[in-house]
Amino acid sequence: MSVETSAPGAAARFVGQRIPRKEDRRLLTGRGTYVDDVTAPGMLYVAFVRSPIAKGRIRSIDATAARALPGVRAVLTAEELKALPIKYFLVFGVPGQPLPDYAPLVADRVAQVGDPVAMVIGDSRYVAEDGAALVEVDYDPEQPVVTIEDAREGPLVHPRLGTNLAAASQPADDPEMDAIFARADHVVTHTVRHQRQVQSPMETRGILANPLGSGELVVHVACQSPAQAARYLAMLFGIPDHHVRVIAKDVGGAFGLKVQLGREEIGVVAASLLLRKPLKWIEDRLENLTAGFQAREHDMTVRLALSKSGDILAADVDYEINLGAWPQMIDGGELATMMLPGPYRWGRQRQRARSYYSNTCGLAAYRGPWMMESLVRETMVEVAARAVGMDPIAFRRRNLITGADQPFAMATGPVLDRVTPLETMELALEAIDVAAFRVEQAKARAEGRYLGLGLSVYVEPTTISIGGVMSSETAQVRVEPTGKVTAILSTHSQGHGTATTMAQVVADQLGVDVEDVTVLEDDSSRSGFGAGAGGSRQAVAGGGAARRAAAQVERKIKVIAGYLLNANPEHLRIEHGVIRVEGEPEVTSSVAAIAATAYLEPDRMPPDMELGLEAQSRYRPEIPFVFSNAAHACIVEVDVATGVVKIRRWVASEDCGVMINPSVVEGQIAGGVVQGIGGVLLEHAAYDAQGNPRAATFKDYLMPSALDVPEIEYRHLITPSITEGGFKGVGEGGAIIGPPALVNAIHDALAPLGFSCFDLPLSPPRLLAAIEAAEASKQVAGAP
Repeated sequence: MSVETSAPGAAARFVGQRIPRKEDRRLLTGRGTYVDDVTAPGMLYVAFVRSPIAKGRIRSIDATAARALPGVRAVLTAEELKALPIKYFLVFGVPGQPLPDYAPLVADRVAQVGDPVAMVIGDSRYVAEDGAALVEVDYDPEQPVVTIEDAREGPLVHPRLGTNLAAASQPADDPEMDAIFARADHVVTHTVRHQRQVQSPMETRGILANPLGSGELVVHVACQSPAQAARYLAMLFGIPDHHVRVIAKDVGGAFGLKVQLGREEIGVVAASLLLRKPLKWIEDRLENLTAGFQAREHDMTVRLALSKSGDILAADVDYEINLGAWPQMIDGGELATMMLPGPYRWGRQRQRARSYYSNTCGLAAYRGPWMMESLVRETMVEVAARAVGMDPIAFRRRNLITGADQPFAMATGPVLDRVTPLETMELALEAIDVAAFRVEQAKARAEGRYLGLGLSVYVEPTTISIGGVMSSETAQVRVEPTGKVTAILSTHSQGHGTATTMAQVVADQLGVDVEDVTVLEDDSSRSGFGAGAGGSRQAVAGGGAARRAAAQVERKIKVIAGYLLNANPEHLRIEHGVIRVEGEPEVTSSVAAIAATAYLEPDRMPPDMELGLEAQSRYRPEIPFVFSNAAHACIVEVDVATGVVKIRRWVASEDCGVMINPSVVEGQIAGGVVQGIGGVLLEHAAYDAQGNPRAATFKDYLMPSALDVPEIEYRHLITPSITEGGFKGVGEGGAIIGPPALVNAIHDALAPLGFSCFDLPLSPPRLLAAIEAAEASKQVAGAP
């Protein structure tokens, strides 16, 4: 169910409409083109020899038997790859920051189970895998560093660095902060430990690298931005930009995993350049779960100073991150702690953050990078409310910012404007009917059943434009001689519908039908540079660029039409591809006719006007952060005998500005919520004390299924942003706000038992153990 409380401007014909996705027919009939669907003449296949230990030295590698296997064309180690120097760097790295010795293949020391040690190239993947099994590697095992606790004082993961501390921020002395805590009526300390997860897209990583005789390198790869991937490869290998072409036709999910090419993809490209052969590697599910990239292993403790009336006075934050051995980004925790205040008023914050290397899979981006602080804040709000004797809903109403407060500078600096956290919360609560639920909850408890209501509120900084590779996007809009429209964008889809939503934006601006607009975004040689998918940014940055480019073309159409029709261009309107003169309905032309003139009849064009109908624009939002916001509420029932959590209802109330396509918006929210449910209840990429992954298949790494997900009810509030088109980001919101809503619901259900557990996942064994601990504690205290 979906309810909209306001609507975009009436002039929009396609923006705001539930238009079926253009790409669905192709994808749903099995006609998509993924990396593994692509072949090249003479193509060979790659399999990696991987380390079975988490840490140790490589004494020797013997590939004699593998090289003798029929069908094996080559076996490469780090020694062979030295012939092709690689200038390795991290896309989101900090200049000058010390890094481990990143390389496609490990030379002398392995640092995680699954570290790539050698590459076997064969006529088929089967032969390559058989050859990999024949490579003999002699290791000298060492004691691994697995947990954050290990990393603080344990042996070095990367001895050359001299420390396991990858990044840190230390607060300056703040006597005023200490004074606030000293005079506070209440001080609440709250700790959340989030487990490690795996991104697990339907399509794993994959690449086909094909060096052509012309000197061009053509790469088909599952990525989040063909333009960014092409630029990255050119810089890594010192190849001119125009000699690298990256194609990504369809991508079966990414969630941050494919924002930067990993060591394996880089190794395949290096091997193809050395051998001058097209090479393909498709990551299998075992590699994805145990040897690729992971996410989320964070610990955060917050002390909150409160007044007796329930005002939040200050927050003191301690944040630690387990980065793994080879992270895609050195996360120092600055962004997470910066966004901790979210939509709440508190006057001061102090933070200390540390991230460590360990002998586990490196962390990569994951959908919802603001999830940890939202999880901590929203669960902490519940704890804090009860500490001062307030209902959590009343506590939120007291402390959430309102429209009258905006623009509002958070204690950490970012400015919130045009957000509606209080309003979206009230929409969600109205849908739930809290009073009626409390009656139902009390009746259920009398029957021995445990129902709970969870609530969470958040703001998300989308489309960050304060610098770096993700600050802008580009679009070229062209009306072809036929009158059809081609839009070439640096956006990119991982299944979230940009081929449709960007067509809606262009069609509305030009006044043509959406069926007449084709969006191209899958080939780096077509578009200008852009970061593509990531950071909930494509509607704002990509849509803004598309609108501006289309507006330039629209102006040119009107000038040409005005010249030919002897009319003022300002008095022309374009609808459904037909150009009309205001007040003169019999005088018309068409976009197709104007296009034909612009390309094919140069002598009929206005004097001094350039031929053709095309324009290009690059858009960077005018503000550092484009904030969207939402509130989610859910109702659960917890079986205290089994620890199983059943989600009975879920309401998502959100404000992502002007919605381009409500169905796509709701699809994004739903996908994020499902991932949030998996993170709270099921998923855990666990390791044993020796650094061995304990979840190597989907039998052990549990993913949510349709049976775990309720029907999601949607409430839409539309508050346009000040950016081009009034759009805001929405791609990651469900994954950010869903987890705290669910955790709070579980705690509300089990409150009569004295339950308190904020170590995720809240799986049945952990829930049962916490319930038993709570009951034992009550017995010791003499509680009834």
